[in-house]
Amino acid sequence: MLRHELQPGRLLAGTVLITAAVLYTGDAVSAWSIPWWVLFPLVCGGLWLAAAVGVTGHLVRRRRRRKMGERVKEC
Repeated sequence: MLRHELQPGRLLAGTVLITAAVLYTGDAVSAWSIPWWVLFPLVCGGLWLAAAVGVTGHLVRRRRRRKMGERVKEC
């Protein structure tokens, strides 16, 4: 299997959406009662946070690649 880069934004988005799905499922089977308005801020806030983390991770990877490219040119 090929190795791939860690993408923390996607990891965070998946975790938030799975959490929302578990909460919704628990409410649907009457295991607990969750107000209807709780899931919207959870999902929206989680996706915004995941986007910020993803952009930050992309910038860090891009900067790292540039530095590695400069080292190769020096040799």
